[in-house]
Amino acid sequence: MKLNVDGLLVYFPYDYIYPEQYMYMVELKRALDAKGHCVLEMPSGTGKTVSLLSLIVAYLRTNPSEVTKLVYCSRTVPEIEKCLEELKTLTEYYEKETGEAPNILGLALSSRKNLCIHPSVSKERLGKAVDTRCHQLTASHIRSRRQHDPTIPGCSFFEEFDSFGRESPLPAGIYSLDDLKDRGRQNGWCPYFIARYAIFHANIIVYSYHYLLDPKIAELVSKELSRKSVVVFDEAHNIDNVCIDSLSVHISRKTLEKCQTNLEALKQQIERIKATDAERLKREYERLVEGLRDASAARATDVQLANPVLPDEILQEAVPGNIRNAEHFIAFLKRFVEYLKVRLRVQHVVSESPASFLKDTFSKVCIDRKPLRFCAERLHSLLRTLELTDIQDLSPVTLVSNFATLVSTYTKGFSLIIEPFDDKTPTIPNPVLHFSCMDASIAIKPVFDRFQSVIITSGTLSPLDMYPKILDFRPVTMASFTMTLARNCICPIIVGRGNDQVAMTSKFESREDIAVIRNYGNLLVELSSIVPDGIVCFFTSYVYMESIVANWYEQGIIDNIQKNKLLFIETQDAAETSVALYNYHRACENGRGAILLSVARGKVSEGIDFDHHYGRAVIMFGIPYVYTQSRILKARLEYLRDQFQIRENDFLTFDAMRHAAQCVGRAMRGKTDYGVMVFADKRFGRSDKRGKLPKWIQEYMKDSLCNLTTDESVQICKKFLRQMAQPFKHEDQLGLSLLTLEQLESAEMRKKLEQTTHIIQ
Repeated sequence: MKLNVDGLLVYFPYDYIYPEQYMYMVELKRALDAKGHCVLEMPSGTGKTVSLLSLIVAYLRTNPSEVTKLVYCSRTVPEIEKCLEELKTLTEYYEKETGEAPNILGLALSSRKNLCIHPSVSKERLGKAVDTRCHQLTASHIRSRRQHDPTIPGCSFFEEFDSFGRESPLPAGIYSLDDLKDRGRQNGWCPYFIARYAIFHANIIVYSYHYLLDPKIAELVSKELSRKSVVVFDEAHNIDNVCIDSLSVHISRKTLEKCQTNLEALKQQIERIKATDAERLKREYERLVEGLRDASAARATDVQLANPVLPDEILQEAVPGNIRNAEHFIAFLKRFVEYLKVRLRVQHVVSESPASFLKDTFSKVCIDRKPLRFCAERLHSLLRTLELTDIQDLSPVTLVSNFATLVSTYTKGFSLIIEPFDDKTPTIPNPVLHFSCMDASIAIKPVFDRFQSVIITSGTLSPLDMYPKILDFRPVTMASFTMTLARNCICPIIVGRGNDQVAMTSKFESREDIAVIRNYGNLLVELSSIVPDGIVCFFTSYVYMESIVANWYEQGIIDNIQKNKLLFIETQDAAETSVALYNYHRACENGRGAILLSVARGKVSEGIDFDHHYGRAVIMFGIPYVYTQSRILKARLEYLRDQFQIRENDFLTFDAMRHAAQCVGRAMRGKTDYGVMVFADKRFGRSDKRGKLPKWIQEYMKDSLCNLTTDESVQICKKFLRQMAQPFKHEDQLGLSLLTLEQLESAEMRKKLEQTTHIIQ
């Protein structure tokens, strides 16, 4: 259908459109017109992706001088593929309606691990191993040697692309990861480098958050993107954590020992080069005298060789004299590593600012701030000069040099914490140095400054006003949309008590209470007997889940559960979890039914949909607060309080509720779906908790559903599931909850739409 969205002709590739989709487009266009940023929340399964793509593609075609490119950032490979499928559907609809395919080039970019087609390299299990093997075959010095000695192994796919692929740009079309690999096999070209080369010419790029937020990768991949690009962060409820992780470094004693081994190997390699090709080191020294800008021009294509943070004004400077010479630089790093080893010899926790750390470094080992600032770039220059390809083996020294650059570049927004014990092994001395970013806005600020429109969107962003605070930006519009339904196919309930009237809660004081554990078990037993197909359960942590399951086993609850359904458990091992998920799906498919025990913030809670019979009920056992005794978290809470006036409890509750909403939202993946959302903790009934859930969940959470016992919740679920089991044509749902073009364009209907949509100006 064709839509008129505030004067913009939008091609929408379906016969009907949801009211919330239309209003989503209206708010999106408002942000694009204002050349500003926005925060938009729309319920899961209501066509957020296709709405976004339809509006922005129409805007690209109508206003090519205003918007030149769409950069769509998502979290996982399945979400990237889903976006490209919607984009393909949209371009096919354009071709059907206009008689010609739109002149749009859209493609996905992912890691070498997901794009490599080399027969042996692609078999590597780890991404870092694939990167290292690729670098060993494609580095410039390897290729120059192959010209004289063809027996040296290389990558024919890269060689072919380098010879012919650069001159043959991708034709217009939409290319998923599989499409790129197919094209690579047909032409004998490397799909990874096809994508890397094509992103500068593409109208639409779909890739991971890290390609924009991680400075080490963004410097190489996203540096040339135009200011007139529109950036979309989809599933952005955790975007602040991604920003913080991209600028944080953790160094253990084992890392420093490996770093010393790396430095010895580098020293020996320098001595060999001096004996055989001293001119090479001399040329590098001269380049460094001229400045880092010239030195970085020859930077290798590997993302692991990028500088983590240095801004342009620093790159214009010459490298400090005491680290220009390769041998002097190695000696400098050795001294710094020895200092770090001394700092790790602690019996108690040490917390200090970067300025304090630098002052102590200067007073004890006479290491100044400026040479530390250039460590990362200087190391990368040295690795290129020495023509080393084993990047994976050199990761410890790379990590230490990145830390040196970070700690000397940023004085605010970071905290340095040295702990004598690792959280995972609190009884074994294992000191760790955490250089943690406290301010998520540091990583994302360049994105807000550089691009005219940045869209933050997800199904669980409530409360919306928290994101502009923690990311430090001013949106032109913020909107949260409800879900229009012909029948109430969401049943959110809060179970606060067992049948014995003992309160259900995951509070620390009550966690070991046998009555609470038994009530949680009885709730699951009762629900497993009435809910068909699949039930997904989320616990607050792996430790809590293991403790609960062990107690259930002793009490005989596990046996009672297995009389009704099969039981599968998520573990911290990704391979084991994948097998558990596969078998869970099989059990749901063959009608046996299954229960999956998983963890909030785990693999299952992000990016895996339990639509229809895979998730007829989701149970959230407790409120998923983050581990509040973490010193890193305490430092961040203190920073948020001082800098953004966000109280500790407000942020902790906001963080817990967005993860709870993300977990229960796994059950509702579309308007033809239905499911029960069980919040099993009495604290969910409080207004400060309940009010932070997304509006589309709150809308169906009546007061009568907010403090139930186990028996009451079972009766309500029975009644709900019985209603959902009645004959109901999906077309009826679509007919009542969708609008035609004529209805949308009428002023009266527009007014009704605005009444059903909560918009914050």
